[in-house]
Amino acid sequence: MSLSFFNSLFHKLTSRWPLFLYAATWTTILTATVAVSSFWPELCFVWAISPSSSFSRDCDTDAFVRVPLDLPGEFLCLPAHLFKRSKLDLFVPPVFAAVVVAGSAWLVRALGLFEYDESS
Repeated sequence: MSLSFFNSLFHKLTSRWPLFLYAATWTTILTATVAVSSFWPELCFVWAISPSSSFSRDCDTDAFVRVPLDLPGEFLCLPAHLFKRSKLDLFVPPVFAAVVVAGSAWLVRALGLFEYDESS
């Protein structure tokens, strides 16, 4: 490979630096938003069924966990052995976040929501 190839590649990358910075910024914002929004419901559910939570105090014994339902004030007491951690609990939300960010990036690209100059 010749030096002119690297010079040409360097020139193309540096001339599009603002576009790379813009894309990296939006990718970071989208990733953080999706990561927080995918972990938040799981965190709230785990907090709601934890033994120290006020939700779990109304079950008759310690062997049961109070699970809140959709309607306010309604709950269901289930055996505690049904609620345990899985190895997938830490794997699924980041994969979901990555899929959503990639999908949104492809949507932005497909709709052409940015100006791209081919003349240079």
